[in-house]
Amino acid sequence: MIPVKVLAVRFLPNASRSLLEKLGTDCHSLALLTTDCDDATYIALDEATKSARAKVVFARSFYAGAANATQPYAGEVIGILGADTPPDAASAMDAALSALEKVGFEEYRGVSFLAHTVSSVGSFLAEEAGVPLGSALAYLIAPPLESVVGLDAALKAADVRLCKFYDPPSQTNFGGGLLTGTQSACDAACQAFREAVMEVADSPR
Repeated sequence: MIPVKVLAVRFLPNASRSLLEKLGTDCHSLALLTTDCDDATYIALDEATKSARAKVVFARSFYAGAANATQPYAGEVIGILGADTPPDAASAMDAALSALEKVGFEEYRGVSFLAHTVSSVGSFLAEEAGVPLGSALAYLIAPPLESVVGLDAALKAADVRLCKFYDPPSQTNFGGGLLTGTQSACDAACQAFREAVMEVADSPR
């Protein structure tokens, strides 16, 4: 697994009303972070919504990816967690940071990809995928061609449904999707995706 680098973390215990209005949230306290891996961060932010009384109020990838970051602490993504109290915001950030230690991209022959089963989604990924809270998801991301080949393999290998398609190129020049089904089906989809991506890396032509 490629470790995720957390670049910056900040707390706004009593954020300004105007800022909160622009973010579209009624939370009072915010916890912000940037990292060098957007998809792992989205998974971690979702985990925070399950582990603390908080929600994701803003999350967005930056163009071209971490290797082309415009500033030292920008990285590839910004995530903002909102909560009613500063302790809740701090607990949410702790959960996100802990989750980031357990999830990340794999690399094979120079090709980076993510094939991760989220066994029970929180509010953030549930909304992103359009599935009920607690659903299982296969979170699948790879470079453009590999992502399409991998998704096809995943959908054929398991009883899963493609509920979110990230058509390539994404803001970070990848592609992929979110597939839902039982946890075992999502595990099988992840494995099929992984094997398909690796097969392309072994024999691209």
